[in-house]
Amino acid sequence: MAKGTVHALCGENGAGKSTLMKILYGMQQPDEGTITIDGEQVVLHNPADAIARGIGMVHQHFMLADNLTVLENVALGAEKLYGIGGKARAKIKEISDAYGLNVRPDVLVEELGVADRQRVEILKVLYRGAKTLILDEPTAVLVPQEVDALFDNLRDLKAEGLTVIFISHKLGEVLSVADEITVIRRGTTVGTAEPSSTTPRQLAEMMVGSELPTPETEESTVTDVPMLTVEGLHLSQTDLDGIERVILDQISFTIHKGEILGIAGVEGNGQSELVEAIMGMRHPETGTISLDGTDISQRPTRDRREAGIGYIPEDRHRHGLLLEAPLWENRILGHVTERPNSRGPLLDIKGARADTERIVAEYDVRTPGIDVTAASLSGGNQQKLIVGREMSHAPKLLIAAHPTRGVDVGAQAAIWDHIRQARREGLAVLLISADLDELIGLSDTLRVMYRGRLVAHADPATITPEKLGSAMTGAATGRLEHAEDDAR
Repeated sequence: MAKGTVHALCGENGAGKSTLMKILYGMQQPDEGTITIDGEQVVLHNPADAIARGIGMVHQHFMLADNLTVLENVALGAEKLYGIGGKARAKIKEISDAYGLNVRPDVLVEELGVADRQRVEILKVLYRGAKTLILDEPTAVLVPQEVDALFDNLRDLKAEGLTVIFISHKLGEVLSVADEITVIRRGTTVGTAEPSSTTPRQLAEMMVGSELPTPETEESTVTDVPMLTVEGLHLSQTDLDGIERVILDQISFTIHKGEILGIAGVEGNGQSELVEAIMGMRHPETGTISLDGTDISQRPTRDRREAGIGYIPEDRHRHGLLLEAPLWENRILGHVTERPNSRGPLLDIKGARADTERIVAEYDVRTPGIDVTAASLSGGNQQKLIVGREMSHAPKLLIAAHPTRGVDVGAQAAIWDHIRQARREGLAVLLISADLDELIGLSDTLRVMYRGRLVAHADPATITPEKLGSAMTGAATGRLEHAEDDAR
């Protein structure tokens, strides 16, 4: 890998990409082989050794402390560089301005959306003076304009002599930003590719032996029977400065049986809070939520689950799994009172284990068995387990927040197929995704969310990712392209 280049690493989930990067970052020790940096063979015993050698890593699942501020997270472990006061704040602002990261030093991390957390992680690495930057799925949460800005930043870093290792499942992006691509499959390098002479289809075939899937949904299955009706949801919260901030501003929409409603928006514009309100995890000041004709506005989360809401959370580690629990226990999560997990008041361990075996087989979860911990699975296989769990209870409504984030092209196609099949059988889906091709391809109806309001609506048949991305940044409102008015 040459200095001052962007080297992409591609491979399906479980191929060994993250393991390889953990070795390079000193988190895991290799059984054999060597690592050479600037012509010198090195042994990296821990991340401190890697950082000392100028290697920085931004993990797919962020390593931030929610109860600390951005400044405290960035300075943590690097206090000797600039302290934890004014000098550190000035350095953070300098790096943030230089690379357009728009990071606010005094905000608590728990108040940040996923995209902002990622920017903090990138800044944290640059703050420590990294010369080799490992980015694991860095564009998973960004809209097209933000991806372009990130790639401009990477080119600037490259021009200054930094080396970037770029791990991604978005093959078009890999081909646009990388100088060289290495493809690995089942722990072995299967080849390298030159971006100038390789197509996304060829790259997909190298990775998984199949063509690149598309999310297009051809037939319409939308009925005129309302499944989820949200009317006038309003939610506000008081921030650290005592200022009341509106999070959800009079949100209203309807999803019918057999319909996928896609909501596009830059992370942090109220999508997460909307999902939590529908799930009963937040309590709006005003507004009603009805499921299949029944008002569930005041019902607890368990009741809503039992009434038929399936939930694929945006952060599988924080809200979807118990990482240190075995797969069969994770299969029970969120459905503890339902068959096959229970019989009456008692858990049915045998039933839960048997159904976990079925999910592993049906959803192609790559695992040595159902007794291994969820933490031992790759990110994509964790996601397939969650999707299998939620679809196993024949939900009336599926809330899918970034359902294919961090999964390879093969797993992505499988998840899309499961959602499309359930939609044909009458499932209503609320789809929230940062992948605009996924949103446009799967959705029957599209809405754009900006600063807690639904500001625009679009027809998936005519909208472009660029136009949708523009609306997500607040540059366009109302009807986009030739969209039908679905304000309902």
